[in-house]
Amino acid sequence: MKRNLLKASFIAALLTATFGQAQEGKLDNLKPRDKTGLTVFENPKDTVTTFDHLRVKVGGAFALQFQAIQHENNATPVLNSAGVNTNQLFDIGNNINLPTANLDLDVALYDGVNLHLRTFLSSRHHNETYVKGGYLQVDKLDFIEKGFAENIMKYATIKVGQDQINYGDAQLRRSDNAYAIMNPFVGNYLMDAYATFPFAEVYYRRNGVIVMGGVTNGRLNQTATGGTSAGIYGKLGYDKQLTNDLRVRLTGSFYNIARASRLDFYNGDRAGSRYYFVMENTAATSKDQMRSGMVDPDFQNTLRTFMINPFIKYKGLEFFGIFESASGRNLTETERRTYNQYAAELIYRFGSTENFYFGGRYNKVDGKLISGDDISVTRYNIGGGWFMTKNILTKLEYVNQKYDGYPATNIKKDGKFNGFVAEAVISF
Repeated sequence: MKRNLLKASFIAALLTATFGQAQEGKLDNLKPRDKTGLTVFENPKDTVTTFDHLRVKVGGAFALQFQAIQHENNATPVLNSAGVNTNQLFDIGNNINLPTANLDLDVALYDGVNLHLRTFLSSRHHNETYVKGGYLQVDKLDFIEKGFAENIMKYATIKVGQDQINYGDAQLRRSDNAYAIMNPFVGNYLMDAYATFPFAEVYYRRNGVIVMGGVTNGRLNQTATGGTSAGIYGKLGYDKQLTNDLRVRLTGSFYNIARASRLDFYNGDRAGSRYYFVMENTAATSKDQMRSGMVDPDFQNTLRTFMINPFIKYKGLEFFGIFESASGRNLTETERRTYNQYAAELIYRFGSTENFYFGGRYNKVDGKLISGDDISVTRYNIGGGWFMTKNILTKLEYVNQKYDGYPATNIKKDGKFNGFVAEAVISF
């Protein structure tokens, strides 16, 4: 970790020295990464332009948690060749988790053309620095000819890259490694539809209506092999500030891929879970078991899923919900299995600038294991936070999660964990 922090400091200093003359505080049509971006979902679409030369914004995020969680199970002992019970849970202590860090580069390349690149300087899964992903966003076609297709591009946006695809609204409120300022709680949702795929997306937004279509190959790691069909996805929604006090948003998203040699849709988060070592055995490592507490349906061959997300904000009261249904199969299966996810999140923000908040989240997933067992996992979070400035957030939560229906030889049999987690976040 010390090496990672030194590396992060060196890179930040180098970039500051290199781009110091070009550094700007705000670029057109990019989502703010501080408190002002809390209720912004997709990058905004604004016909007003401030572009006058190539500009570079260097940003970043840092996050650190203190975890005090206990867990237990009732699984039948399973001994490995060395006589060790692989269903014995890890002895979790109360301590500080691995600090995480992001580095962001946002570049205004041309009027209406932006580039975004995110690098994980330190994450739970990787000790080394690596590129998480990036994209090119086109809001104008003036590079072809001044005013080219301006009546269309007034409402349209084109995005191309390898980054998280725009399926569902939950992935726009989640913690992305150290970028945790958008998440009112510490953990992400149980079934986390997040992955960095190659993609192309086209948006049309007008009078509150959102229409988006995209295509991807559905692969996290790229290689020139066959056996994969194109994945298609889309989003249809309505997002409107109806009065000064009332904002309403409702979207529906779908994703479908008929055939793949490998799917990383529900296990594509290489940064990992915030709940370290929960429901893991004594041989677990922070890196290799980085998705502790999450639910992976284990669909590796085909997938069809949709998600509905309502969002309502009235003054300081904020509601966000999820209904998701996913069906697919593993490489060894012939029949599809189905997993459903439900979530409801209620937040109240208060203070002169809504710099304080408290609230709760309920999250449940049910489905069928490859073994045929019907399982369910439920979690609720209660907590709150304080924006010390628009770039600095501290939050505290109580989390309680339970597992039902797992077979006797599964380490999650009658499993549960609960406790407190505090997190400090800086984002700019």
